[in-house]
Amino acid sequence: MSKDFIVEACIDSVESAMAVEEVGCRRVELCSALFEGGLTPTPGTVRRIQQTSGVDIMAMIRPRGGDFCYSREEFAVMKEDLKIMKELGVLGVVFGILREDGTIDKERTGELIALARPLKVTFHRAFDVTPEPFAALETLIELGVDRILTSGQDKSVLEGIDLIAELHRKAGGRIIIMPGGGITERNFRRIHETLGFGEYHIGLGSWKESAMKFRRSYVPMGGALYPPEYAVRGYNAQALSTIISHT
Repeated sequence: MSKDFIVEACIDSVESAMAVEEVGCRRVELCSALFEGGLTPTPGTVRRIQQTSGVDIMAMIRPRGGDFCYSREEFAVMKEDLKIMKELGVLGVVFGILREDGTIDKERTGELIALARPLKVTFHRAFDVTPEPFAALETLIELGVDRILTSGQDKSVLEGIDLIAELHRKAGGRIIIMPGGGITERNFRRIHETLGFGEYHIGLGSWKESAMKFRRSYVPMGGALYPPEYAVRGYNAQALSTIISHT
């Protein structure tokens, strides 16, 4: 298997950016709140990554967790966040907007694309909950999106691999199809040998103990489903290195 692919690491911190760069990753999708699937990162995080590493940043533009049908005010927030990311000089932005019926919101997507240029634009896994994937594909090509992030409208890339391959075939080089969702160091070889794509989106989050010594474990700061209070989310750079080093 030749090393002819780009790995985009999904991260949420400066430390993770430094870790993935150390093992050879050059591009990241930067988010906050990965527990919710990834929300817009803070400007401070973007700037500090730019100061401490040389990775290219694709910044998530997503105002909340949940679905991708946004209110007028949520859309206004997305536009303001996009302007900030553009001013910070990121490589590109990542977003997805749907109508109530699950189809691509062409008007709002087009507005964000125009606002983003000349930045690169990825339409994220909102694509995976559209009712007609090939119609959505053609819509995004028409709008001029650079890349679609998709698990093949299934739980993981392995389960959606047939649709991913067909999307790539139908795209015919007009747009990049980037598989993402459930890719690990254990299944990457099989996925790449099957698809042979040029880009993969990989999230290999991990947890490590925080530096806190004094702990009050019965006072959570989250909801009923909450991450551990005394652990810090990081990135499994060793596993990513295994993927990047495949030859």
